[in-house]
Amino acid sequence: MKRLSRLILAAAIALVPAGLAWGTALSDYLENKLVDHVFRATSYTAPATVYVGLSTAACSDSSVGTEVSGGSYARVSITTATTAFKGTHGSTSGASSGTNGTISNAAAITFPAPTANWGVVTHWFISDASTAGNLLVCAALTQNKTINNGDAAPSFAIDAMTIQIDN
Repeated sequence: MKRLSRLILAAAIALVPAGLAWGTALSDYLENKLVDHVFRATSYTAPATVYVGLSTAACSDSSVGTEVSGGSYARVSITTATTAFKGTHGSTSGASSGTNGTISNAAAITFPAPTANWGVVTHWFISDASTAGNLLVCAALTQNKTINNGDAAPSFAIDAMTIQIDN
């Protein structure tokens, strides 16, 4: 995946000791949409809902990799709103006014409890659809997480998933 300015994504899955994930890119799809929208005056409508998913193999510019399947797995939907993500000023109220370009999840993002082994999760991603759809961002976990039948539901705690665009 290519860089758009400098994008840093970080996420932690509960039950993963010090499990932060760092990425440095947007998908080609999102890069193209944003560049065309900002610099070429083409229309782009941001998705009203985004979906967080988990993968057991590396993603690419255009693919989520090998997404977890079965065992009650489903992407977690997030309605895009100021109440879903904190602005760059660290609050859900008002427009972003901070200086670090970082937003974070304002609520926990919890997947269903696994009813079968999901395997070794190595990556997380955000897409614009509950299945298939367009990849928006993807990042590797710094520590892989084996998720098995009967484990607690994997979850990103409040503020654990951060997206930062430095300029």
